[in-house]
Amino acid sequence: MALSYKARRRLSVLILLVGLPLYIVAAITILNLLDRPSILVELAVYVGLGVLWAIPLKKVFLGVGQGDPDAPEDDQQR
Repeated sequence: MALSYKARRRLSVLILLVGLPLYIVAAITILNLLDRPSILVELAVYVGLGVLWAIPLKKVFLGVGQGDPDAPEDDQQR
């Protein structure tokens, strides 16, 4: 099932405004529960988690910043 352009835009905004902050809070909470590992381990975990969240959501964000491909030609130029 392919999502429409409008659905992908709405879903991407929801992910960025709600999901990503929750993901950040969860990552920080989990690292704090580990009794603050060394700075290099902490940096590696944050970099890994920073990339990891985007991999499964790549299809949602693909092409969202461009014009609606289903819109009439008059709306494309604005």
